[in-house]
Order: sequence, then structure tokens, then C-alpha cells
Amino acid sequence: MVESVRKRSERALGAGPLAEEWVARDARVLSPSYTRSYPFVMGHGLGSEVWDVDGRRYIDFNAGIAVTTTGHCHPDIVRAIQEQATRFIHMSGTDFYYPLEIELAEQLDRLAPGTGGHQSFLCNSGAEAVEAALKLARYTTRRPRFLAFIGAFHGRTMGALSLTASKAVQRRGFAPLMAEVSHVPYAYCYRCAYHLEYPSCGIACVSFIEDTLFRHMVPADEVAAIFVEPIQGEGGYVVPPPEFLPRLRELADRYGILFIDDEIQAGIGRTGKMFAIEHWGVVPDVIAVAKGLASGVPLGAAIARRELMTWVPGSHGNTFGGNPLACAAALETLRLVESEYMAHAAAMGELLIGRLREMQGRYEQFGDVRGIGLMVGVELVRDRRSRQEAPELRDAIVQRAFERGLLLLGCGSSAVRFCPALNIPQPLLEEGLDLFEEAVQAALAD
Repeated sequence: MVESVRKRSERALGAGPLAEEWVARDARVLSPSYTRSYPFVMGHGLGSEVWDVDGRRYIDFNAGIAVTTTGHCHPDIVRAIQEQATRFIHMSGTDFYYPLEIELAEQLDRLAPGTGGHQSFLCNSGAEAVEAALKLARYTTRRPRFLAFIGAFHGRTMGALSLTASKAVQRRGFAPLMAEVSHVPYAYCYRCAYHLEYPSCGIACVSFIEDTLFRHMVPADEVAAIFVEPIQGEGGYVVPPPEFLPRLRELADRYGILFIDDEIQAGIGRTGKMFAIEHWGVVPDVIAVAKGLASGVPLGAAIARRELMTWVPGSHGNTFGGNPLACAAALETLRLVESEYMAHAAAMGELLIGRLREMQGRYEQFGDVRGIGLMVGVELVRDRRSRQEAPELRDAIVQRAFERGLLLLGCGSSAVRFCPALNIPQPLLEEGLDLFEEAVQAALAD
């Protein structure tokens, strides 16, 4: 397999002439705020394989940043979109009714953790889902404050950005942000902010909130909600220890604070369960979803316990949320994920983590391998003893992977993320891992 991969990879080296032309045109007319790791220009895709505009084939381990849940151009998703497009494309669910929007909300009600029923606000993106959850929390509790975590990414609109604490560049130049948001360290055991060791730490990242923050800075009875990712995404694919989320839920309950679960990157089957938080047995008050919900068609949702949805008509809305094409794609996505791909993601995740941990035994620079299902990160370090971050090495590996025909992205300060489509075939996953190891060897040899 490795030899055939090398032959193909030599043809895929770098950007082709058509790609270079498109990159130049892009620079003239699109916002420079976009982040591009390498000059891949999409031509077409099928499943977990994509071809650039020069016809070069790549294995996609990004899935459009954990978005194309069912792979590129899944025939059932394409068919659902096409059939709906022949009926009507838009009617605005804020002002009118249509069956697909209602059917999708019924499915989300059925799938969301907990009993007692849920209602959904449908929107266009993860940031919009977070904004809806944020507004709902203030409206319902009549409290002004929020808690979020260092390393968190909740979006870039002004409310969501106020909760985000992933990279300084995302916040620089936009102050003042929304007031009354406090950030505390996440349960990032590999780099504990308190310089403690798990489990003797006693989950200090939760006890700090009550013992220090609430005592000295933030009145607990003024906190509307805690926003938390069950697995931090942009922060480095950080998986917390077993006690963290249950303890956080207990803390929220003790002070009447809403627990808002950001599943935008981790949800919709990616971890082998519909929602990642189910691995910890925690029931949130509100769930924010987007990314993988509609296999690439823009769609988000804030799913709340029914008794929290007390806001009146006109207090929140939008024009395009719950678009009929997106709802059709989402219903097919949920059917495929629940019936087959969620279990496949769990099985392929075990293979992926196993292979990466084998590599960890060969490479001193693999500081930590972590993840659940097909949400896996490898944190690169200069050496395991110092655990010093190695962002330059991470970036070099991502570049070398591109040159060999594998699409990867970084996350956190020095981690590589693996988030392929949930239905990626095992041979393709293994081929991609062969390419990844070649990229690691090439980057280390530079």
C-alpha cells in the first residue's frame, strides 16, 4: 500500500497551476480574515475522497471541519436536497409553517438527552445557535452573567466571541465585547492550569469556580448559564476526565445555573453517540448543534428543555433558519447516522486511536493522543519530558501531509485534529494514516 501511495503522492505534490490561479483570484476579492493552511482548491468530492481543480486526488480527514458527516455528495443527501428543491426552496419558518421544519424539530426532541420534551430554534450556523442559547438563558433566568472556559470556541459573532477564548487573534481589535463573561480553565489534564495531577487534583477546575470565583468575583445567583464543550474542539480536541462534566452539572444545579452544552463540533454521531455529552451521562438544559447536522448544508439549532422556551413571538427569529433544503438534508443525515454511521464512527475511532498510539511509541514528539470516536487529536511537543509545545512541527506535518495527498487541520496550540466523515471506509482511513506517518517522518527530517 505504501508504495502505491508514494506514486500517487508524487503527482499530488503542492498546488497545481489551476489551483494557483484560483488562489491568486481569491486574494483579490475575498476577506483576508479567512485562515487557509495550504492551497487546496476543491474541484469535486465523493465520500472521503476529494479532487482539486487540477484533478489531483486527496483523502479528506477534515470533512469540512467536521461538517460533511456522511461524506461528500452522499447519494441519499443529494437526492433529498434535489427532491425538496423541486417543491420549494425557501418560505421562512419564522413567519410560516412547513412540514420539514416540524419533522426535524420532532427528531431533535426525540434524540436530545433527557426526558420531558424539547423545543428547537433553527438557525444557520453554530455561532447563531450559541447566540440563541445565550439570549434564551438571559431571557429565562433574568440573570446577566455567564461562565465559559479558556480554550473554548463558541463562534465569532459578538455574543459568541465573548464566550470564545481559543486564540487571542480571534478577539484582538473587537473590544469591548459583551460584558459579564468570566473564563476559567478547562479540564485539560495534559496541561493542567493548576499544575496538579489527575486524579489527585480533586477536579480543581470545578472546585475553583465555587471556592474562588463565586466567593471573590462573580455572585453565583447572577450567573445565567455555563457554556461548555464536552470535548474542546478548536482548543485542541481536549477530552476531560470522567468527573468533570458531572461535577459541573452538580455545581450548576446547586446555584440554579443553566448548563449549556456546545455540541457544534462534537455532536451528531462523531464520538459514537448522537451527542458527545452522553458519554458522561449528563443531561444539559440547552444544546447547541450545527456543523454535522445537515452534511454540509448550513443549519444550526438551539435545543432546549420545553419549560425553558418561555420567550414570546418576536423576541428572537431569523429569515433563513430551518431552510427547507437544509432540513431535508438534516433528516437524511440523522437517519443515516443513527442507523449505521454512528456505530461505524465508534469502530473506526478505535482503529484510528490505536494506530496513532502505535506511532506515539515511535515518535518522541507525540506528546498526547486523545479523543473519542472520530474526534481525535495528536498534540505535538518538542519532547515528552518538557511537554513544550511544537506549533512549527505541527504546521510542517500538516503541510507535508497536503503534499502527499492528505488533508488535515491543526487545532489548539500544537495539535493535529482527525475528524473524517463518519462513514469513511477502513481501507481509506488506513491509507490516510500511512500518509500521515510519511508526513511526520518528512517533517522531522527537515
